[in-house]
Parts: sequence; C-alpha cells; structure tokens
Amino acid sequence: MIRVFWDTNLFVYLIGDQGDLAERVVSLRKKMLQAERKDELYTSSLTLGEVLAKPMQLGHKTFMKQYWKAIEGGAKIIPFDNHAAVHYARIRNDRTIHPADAIQLACAAAAQIDLFITNDERLSEKNVEGIESIVSLEKLSL
Repeated sequence: MIRVFWDTNLFVYLIGDQGDLAERVVSLRKKMLQAERKDELYTSSLTLGEVLAKPMQLGHKTFMKQYWKAIEGGAKIIPFDNHAAVHYARIRNDRTIHPADAIQLACAAAAQIDLFITNDERLSEKNVEGIESIVSLEKLSL
C-alpha cells in the first residue's frame, strides 16, 4: 500500500470527462483499488476549493454537492494547517514553484506522501522533502 496524492488536474479530468486523460485517471484509480494494493488516495483542501469554484460561479449547487461528496468520499483531504505552512515556506524558497502548487506540495509533504501525481511536468522535476516521488500523469506507468 502506498499513499498517493492527486493534484487538482486529475480530478478535473474526471469531472470534465476529458477523453483520454479521464480514461487514464480512471485506469489509475482502478489499479490503486486492486485488492493486493489498496493504495490510499489523498488530495488537499485546495483541490476541493478549485473543483468547486466553477460550479459555484455558475450557481450549480447540485454539482457542487456532487463534486464535494465524490472527492470527500474517495480521498482523504489534507488541510493546509500550521504543519503544512512550514513545508510551504521551505518549498516557496524555489521561486519557480507557483504558490498554489506550493500549497499542494506542502500538504502532501506534511502527510508524508509516497507518490504525488500531477500533469504539470515542471513539478515532476522537483524534489520535495516529505514526498518520496513526484510524477506526471503522462509518464506514470500504469
């Protein structure tokens, strides 16, 4: 079993049903749930906020509830708390990492995540204390 963190974009691909990317994320989740693996899925409260932003803007309360329930039901949500803030401060010393990405990485580092999956190739090149490996969805071998 490994602790896997999904960056926001993976959830967006699923919700937006974005073709091949959505299929790849579905395949990844199925593999994570295999009986012999039982990997744990994590994300951050920032992901929840980002996913809820568009339906909130459009006034789609039903979609907001569905998205919230789906994410909360399938993943453990890591808060951006004081422990994550210390990781954030360290990560932000690298000015090539955008603040929102640093929050995601900080939450993952605070939770001692084994595998952080993103579709941001820039992040996959980073080494972050507290995260074993950062991999782009495209380069992840399923």
